[in-house]
Amino acid sequence: MKPIKILLLTLVITILTLVLAVFALPEKITNPVSGATPNDWNHATFWYEPWGKSGVHKGIDIFGKKNTHVVAPVNGLVVFSGELKRGGKVVVILGAKWRIHYLAHLNSYTVSKGDIVKLNENIGLLGRTGNAVGKPPHVHYSIVSLFPLPWLATNESQGWKRMFYINPHTKLVKR
Repeated sequence: MKPIKILLLTLVITILTLVLAVFALPEKITNPVSGATPNDWNHATFWYEPWGKSGVHKGIDIFGKKNTHVVAPVNGLVVFSGELKRGGKVVVILGAKWRIHYLAHLNSYTVSKGDIVKLNENIGLLGRTGNAVGKPPHVHYSIVSLFPLPWLATNESQGWKRMFYINPHTKLVKR
C-alpha cells in the first residue's frame, strides 16, 4: 500500500475507535440542582402536551431557590454556554454515549464553550431567564441523543422526535 493510503486508513480506524469508545463509556448522571430531590419536579412533564411554542415539553423542570448551585449532571465537554430566546441563559454539555445535556433558565453560568466539566462541578446558578421570566426559579433539563433510538418513537404528537430525547426523570431516579 502507498504511505498515504496507510495514513488515511490509520486515521479512519482511529476516529472510528474514538467514536465507539464514547458509546462504551459508562454514563454516570446526577441531579443538576444541588440538594434537589424527585419531589422538586413533576414526574409527568416529560413529553407533556400542550407546552407553549415547542408543542411538547422535551425535558423536566427542576425547581429550587434562586441562585442555588447548578452542577454538571455528567462528565463532559461544554459545547455551548450563552443566551437563547426561550432558554435564557443556557449550558449544553456533550457527555458519554454522544448525549447532549441541555440546562436552561440559569441565572448565571460559570463555564465556557470548550471547557471540560466533571460530574457535580458547579456550572451556574438556578434562575428564571428566557421564557421562564415570572415563573418560579428552575432549570429545564433535557437529554438529547445525537444518534436516534428508534424504539423510543411513538405515535404521539411529535412522537418521531422522541427517538432523540431521553426522559431525565427515569435517569435521575435510577441512580
